[in-house]
This record gives sequence, structure tokens and C-alpha cells, in this order.
Amino acid sequence: MLLYGSTDSGHSYKIRSFLLLAGVPHTYRWVDLSHARTERPAAFVAASKFGEVPVLIDGGNSYCQSNAILMHLAQRTKAFRGIGSEWTSILEWLCWESNRIGFSLPNLRYALLWGRQPAEVLAYLRSRVVADLQSLDEVLAKSEFLLPSGPTIADLSCSAYLFWLSQVGIAEDEFPCLGRWLCSLRALPGWVHPGEAMKFEAPSTGG
Repeated sequence: MLLYGSTDSGHSYKIRSFLLLAGVPHTYRWVDLSHARTERPAAFVAASKFGEVPVLIDGGNSYCQSNAILMHLAQRTKAFRGIGSEWTSILEWLCWESNRIGFSLPNLRYALLWGRQPAEVLAYLRSRVVADLQSLDEVLAKSEFLLPSGPTIADLSCSAYLFWLSQVGIAEDEFPCLGRWLCSLRALPGWVHPGEAMKFEAPSTGG
């Protein structure tokens, strides 16, 4: 397998994290997102339907969009897919993530670090992030992971950007159940922080 990703992309980290945690042999290739889409590596441009990371090449086929890739990997490898009766709940979490955490936190982080926005925009994005974190905290007060059977792609998807919470001025201990959940994910064998997993010089794993 071949994964195209980039340093600060939590969506790319979802896939890299799955591959590392599941011990799936793969090669990771870093894409410089500061370059215009037309100036990015030709092989990546050809593989990426939307011109974005992540892109996974598996068996000669290209897969785009992080949650769709997670679904493919879970079905292909049988890892992090939960039990059969949980699949609908996993899909619900993936859809929730794309509309909530996958929107609010990356946009707030971008606005604070790279593209400063007016105060009212920052306030709106922060309110969305806090509401999303509260939702997760309430669910995690009743379960160690998002699904009863243990960690699944739902957890990998919803947590990806949360390992950068400090960059938006939010401490994990403000949401104690969420903080405990993130600690449980960090304790999984093979877990690597996104700052390490996604950097340019990250070594390939297998081939």
C-alpha cells in the first residue's frame, strides 16, 4: 500500500494511524501542500480525484476521502471494525465526524495558525469545537471507547485532530472523559503522535 499525506493534515493522520496501529505494511509519501495542486507530484495528482490528501493506493486502485479510506481498510484488514452489529453505529460516527469535529477543529486551527480570521469567526468556530468536545465527553462518560467492543475506526476518525488540541488553546482535562479516551488511544500498541507520524522524514513501513 502507498499513502500520500502531509504534515499538518489530521485527515491524513487518520489513515497513517490506522496503518501503524494495525501493522499494515505500507509506504508513506509526504506531499507539500504549500504547492499549488497543479505543481504537486504527477503521480499524486493522477491518483487524487479531488487533489487533496489523503490518498491511498491499494492493489492499483486509488481511494480518497479519509473516512471512506478508513471504511475500506477496516473491511479489507478486519482491523478496527468492531463487531457486525456495530457497523451502522460506526458509519454514524464517521458521518458525525465529517460534519462536526472534521469541520470545526481543523478550521479553528487553521484560522489561528495560518490564516487569521475576524474575531467573530474565531468565536463561532471555537463554540462549535467546544460543543463537539462536550458531545464526545458525554458519550465517553459511559464507555471507554465510542463503541462497546473497543477501539474502531470511529475512534481513529473522531480523535485525529484532537491530539493537536493544545494548538487551539484547549486542554484535554477540560473534558475529563475525552481526556481519558485520548490516553487510552495513546496506549494502543503502535500509536504514534501525528507530529511524528506525518512529518516529511517519517520512514516507510514495509513496502
